[in-house]
Amino acid sequence: MQLGLVTYRLAQDWDVETIIDNCVETGFIGVELRTTHAHGVEVTLSPSARADVRKRFADSPVELAGLGSALEYDAVDPGELRRNIDETMQYTQLAADVGAAGVKVRPNRVHDDEGAPREKTFEQIGTALAECGEFARDLGVQIRLEVHGPVTCEPPNIRAILDNADCDNVYACWNSNAQDVVDGSIDKNFELLRRDISLVHITELWNDYPWQRLFQLLTAANYDGFCQAEIPESADSVRLMRYYRALWLALMSG
Repeated sequence: MQLGLVTYRLAQDWDVETIIDNCVETGFIGVELRTTHAHGVEVTLSPSARADVRKRFADSPVELAGLGSALEYDAVDPGELRRNIDETMQYTQLAADVGAAGVKVRPNRVHDDEGAPREKTFEQIGTALAECGEFARDLGVQIRLEVHGPVTCEPPNIRAILDNADCDNVYACWNSNAQDVVDGSIDKNFELLRRDISLVHITELWNDYPWQRLFQLLTAANYDGFCQAEIPESADSVRLMRYYRALWLALMSG
């Protein structure tokens, strides 16, 4: 496992050069670039700008581990659903062009108030994911479903969505949510998603989430990807990143 950074919040105002410099200085060796942030790695980039982003990461020790989108497929409106699928394909092409290994998408909600059965929503999300996953396969890009949303973040529901997708190029992004913990343990929920995890988001390592147990489970599962820090902004970001890495290493060795 390696430590990386999600640019959401902490690095949302940094350009690509600053992201790489700060990650190199603090020992973070991977990054997931969140869309809509100041670094501007968006589908509007020209071919030459995409090539420049790719080269900047290729010339550094920092891996562009993925692009983080807010695209989702639960919409009741078919037009909105189609727009999200089409945008995912655009970001998948962007990921391929800039050298990112995956695109993170998410479920976000269910529509009980609109009379949409949850099972149908999970099926719809899964079907959309399968379409995106098949498109992304030819580009060598993974589609990663973040464990996200008030109801959809519950691992049994993510399992149902992934089963509906039934696509070996659709993966899970473990998100370290409080809902993972049942009767004081994450073991049961981790096992539900273990075989599909290709990215891990971690939050404040000083909170009461069972971090050591998560890292033990990931190690036992032979997970060799990134644990990406998703943490708030700081007035002294580089200092915070140094302390964060030290704590991560301590928890990993426990």
